[in-house]
Amino acid sequence: MGTGVSIAPTVGTGLVGTGSVVTESAGTGGPGSAGTASAGAASVSDVTVVTDRRSLREALAAQHGRRGLVMTMGALHEGHLSLVREARRHADHVVVTIFVNPAQFAPGEDYERYPRDLAADVAALSTVGADIVYAPSPAEVYPAPTQVSLDPGPISRVLEGATRPIHFAGVALVVTKMLNLIRPEVAVFGQKDAQQLAIIRRLVADLDMGVEIVGAPISREADGLARSSRNAYLLGEDRIHALALSRALRAGIAAAHEGAANDVVAATRAVLEAEERVEVDYVALVDPATFEPVTRIPPAGGALDRSAEPALLLVAATVGSTRLIDNMPVR
Repeated sequence: MGTGVSIAPTVGTGLVGTGSVVTESAGTGGPGSAGTASAGAASVSDVTVVTDRRSLREALAAQHGRRGLVMTMGALHEGHLSLVREARRHADHVVVTIFVNPAQFAPGEDYERYPRDLAADVAALSTVGADIVYAPSPAEVYPAPTQVSLDPGPISRVLEGATRPIHFAGVALVVTKMLNLIRPEVAVFGQKDAQQLAIIRRLVADLDMGVEIVGAPISREADGLARSSRNAYLLGEDRIHALALSRALRAGIAAAHEGAANDVVAATRAVLEAEERVEVDYVALVDPATFEPVTRIPPAGGALDRSAEPALLLVAATVGSTRLIDNMPVR
């Protein structure tokens, strides 16, 4: 029987780096003191910040019990903090990684300008129960030229994978490295990056990694915009135009009651195409596990073509100069 993930030799880049350990809490001097903590937090806790593998091993050795992992690229917002809270429900200790992974960015993408503020991130994490923050440099994560690459399989070549061809191979590589370094019992990922979540579940299953993968619901602003670090790029009225993504998804869901998948996609696309400064990349209705197209919506209470899971309606669009993604289940 074939699998979704394959491994192949390749040539990569990397340099040797070093790091350190710092224990911080909100309100103390140093990296944990800058930035704004989550509003309404009940308490703050010490967070051990490590930047190299040796220090990470030492910090992990001091933990006892079930370990949870939340992987991020920093520039944390309430959506990320909700992932940490979810991880706390599944584990005794939570490790958060903060790493902007160069392997998942193609030339011309926003790797260099991706927002970074470690001090504010640590301050926020101290309010939600994170125990360890692993914030390595690229040289620490890739200390030598990488000779092995991961092919995440068919899911990685459609939708986001078609627009960003190297993206998911880079994601699979760094996720594998972090899971191997941290050895969690459970890892929590956000549903907003639904295709990434499906690929990681396939990766963990195919390679027998023995990690429970938990998908956490999308965190939204009060007006419906899905929270994203890239929302910081939205300038002026583009923030208002960006609301078309969630509005389009709701229009598609409303059309689902008619039963035809084509109607769902058409209703969603119509809202996006009618909005100023919004350029549509894709609209798709898919099986959430395989990302194969769903061709029909059954009557209420019925089953989808391949499973009892709801279909997933996905959109990607550029608002001004900012590319955003969003999704909602269609039941």
